[in-house]
Amino acid sequence: MKNIQIPNDLFLALVRYHLLDMEEYGDEIRKGLEKKLDAMVLRELYSKSKEAPTPEERENARQEYLDRRGVPDSFRWGASFDGRLQGRGTLL
Repeated sequence: MKNIQIPNDLFLALVRYHLLDMEEYGDEIRKGLEKKLDAMVLRELYSKSKEAPTPEERENARQEYLDRRGVPDSFRWGASFDGRLQGRGTLL
């Protein structure tokens, strides 16, 4: 089982919510956990884009990672399946 680190503020909010019955921390906890989960998904996609067994899987993971990060298509560089870079934009 993996260990996961969370910010100190989120930990304290969890303690206050669960041990001190301070329900006003519910929204803060929800937002903090969603942010952490998003970061974990991005990290998993990035790792897959580098380590997937086939070039197609690496490219699919790379595209999904860039989509989730909000990188516009015009700003991306593509990689062909033979490993060569292909520009999608024009350099001046």
